[in-house]
Amino acid sequence: MCITLEIEMLEPFPPIYNQENPYFDTVLQSSAQNLRYLVPSVPKPEFIFFPLIETQVQYGVDCSKKLGIHLRVRSWGHDYEGLSYVSEIETPFIIMDLSKLRYVNVNLTDNTAWVMAGTTIGEVYYRIAEKSPVHGFPAGLCTSLGVGGHITGGAYGSMMRKYGLGVDNVLDALIVDADGRIHDRAGMGEDLFWAIRGGGGGSFGIILEWQIKLVPVPSTVTVFTVTRTLEQGATKLLHRWQQVVDKLDRNLFIRVLIQVASASEGKAERTVSTSYNALFLGTANRLLRVMQKSFPELGLTRSDCIEMSWIQSVLYMAGYPNGTLPEVLLEGKSRFKNFFKAKSDFVRDPIPETALEGLWKKLVEEDSPLVIWTPYGGRMSKISESSAPFPHRKGTIFMIQYLSLWDNASEDATKHMDWIGRLYNYMAPYVSKLPREAYVNYRDLDLGMNKNGTSFIEACAWGLQYFKGNFARLVHVKTKVDPDNFFRHEQSIPPLPLSLRGK
Repeated sequence: MCITLEIEMLEPFPPIYNQENPYFDTVLQSSAQNLRYLVPSVPKPEFIFFPLIETQVQYGVDCSKKLGIHLRVRSWGHDYEGLSYVSEIETPFIIMDLSKLRYVNVNLTDNTAWVMAGTTIGEVYYRIAEKSPVHGFPAGLCTSLGVGGHITGGAYGSMMRKYGLGVDNVLDALIVDADGRIHDRAGMGEDLFWAIRGGGGGSFGIILEWQIKLVPVPSTVTVFTVTRTLEQGATKLLHRWQQVVDKLDRNLFIRVLIQVASASEGKAERTVSTSYNALFLGTANRLLRVMQKSFPELGLTRSDCIEMSWIQSVLYMAGYPNGTLPEVLLEGKSRFKNFFKAKSDFVRDPIPETALEGLWKKLVEEDSPLVIWTPYGGRMSKISESSAPFPHRKGTIFMIQYLSLWDNASEDATKHMDWIGRLYNYMAPYVSKLPREAYVNYRDLDLGMNKNGTSFIEACAWGLQYFKGNFARLVHVKTKVDPDNFFRHEQSIPPLPLSLRGK
C-alpha cells in the first residue's frame, strides 16, 4: 500500500497496525473513551497509522487520496460519538492517530508555548508548571484530552470565567490542508484561523500544533467540594446558585455535579446529591470573604477549603486523590472509560424549583446518571459571540452536560439511550431556544448527521445548535479551503452545494 511504500522511506519508520496484527484491537482501544463504539458490530478501520513526525501526516493525507479510502484523525479519542476512530457512514476507512506527536515548548520570555496535537492537556499543564508556578492555561478539566481536538471545539475549564476558553488564548497554529500542505496562521489566513478555533475537529484540516498564550495564576489557589442532598436542602440551594453563579467574582468557578446516591439511615429509597466543586484563584481567607458576600447560602467554612498550587488544583479538579503527584499527568491515561451517552444544553434563565423537583424524579429512574452544571459569566460574557465559532457567551448562566453511564457490554444500551432522550425532552422548556444550543465537543448524533454525503440542508439542523449564527461563516470557510470535502464525518461542516457557490 502507498502508506507503507512511501512512508517507510522516511525516518523514523511510523507504526502501522492492520486488522491482522495481533495488537490491532489493543491499539484501537488504547485511547478510545466511549466503549459503546468498540463493540464488535461497530465498523473497524482497515489500519491505524501513527505518524512520528509532521511530514508523515502530509504523506498520510496524500495516501488516503491516492487509495480513495476515507480518513479519520484521532489524538486521544475523547470524541463523545467516536467520530475520530469510527466511521459508520463511510467504509472502508483508516485512522491517523496523532498521539505520538507529543511536545510542549514553553517560552516564558513572551508567555507562550507551542504544543503538538498529540499532547494531552494534562501534559501541557505539567510542562507549564515545570517552568513556572505562576503561569497556567485555561482549558479542560479532564487531563487526558488531546489538545489537537480539544481546542478545536472551544476548550472550557475552571479558569474560563477569568480568562475565557482555550480558543480565546490561541495565537497561532500549524495545519495540514486537504492538499497535504502545512500552513501557519499567516499562510492559512484569518478566516481559516478563525474557523479552527471552535468550529469542531475533522472539517478543515489536521492540526499539527497550537501556539497558546500563557496566563498568570497566583502561587496559592483554593479548592473545595461541598455536598448537599435533597434532605439537606439541595433544591433551594441549587436554585440560589443559578441566581448568583454568573455574577460571582471572576476568580471563582463553582460547578455542580449532580448524582444519585443512597438515602441516609438505611432507607431503601435513592436520593439526589449535589456537589459544589470549586476553584478560586486566591487564598482561602479571600475566598471566604467572597462567599460570605455573594453566596452565603452554601455555608462554606475554612475547614472546607484547601490551599494548594495551581498544578495541584488541576489534579484536584480532575478527580485525582489528594496527594497525587503531578507526574501522573505525563502518563496521558484516562481515569474514566465507560459505555455512555451524553447530551448538552445552555441555560439563560434560572430553572424553577418545581422543575428541579421533576428533574430529581427523572434522575432516580436511571442506574448511573451524572449531570454537570458549569458556570458562565465573568470573562465569558465580555467576548463577542462571533470572535470564534464557539457562540455560547453573553447571557448564558451555565451549561448542562447530561450523561448516562454503564459498565457492561451485555446491558441493553437502548434503555439508557431512551432515558437520556426523555430527560432531554423534559428539560426543553427550561433551556435555550431557537436554537436549542449544544456544545460541539459533546457531540450528539441525535441532533442530526450527514448520511449520504454531506448535505448543507441536513447540517443546518445541528450546525445552528452548535454554532448559532457562526455556522454560515464556517460553511463559507469550508467551501473555500476544502471544496471537495476531503475532511468529513457524521457532523462535519459541509461545503456549499455547487449550485450556491459564487452567489
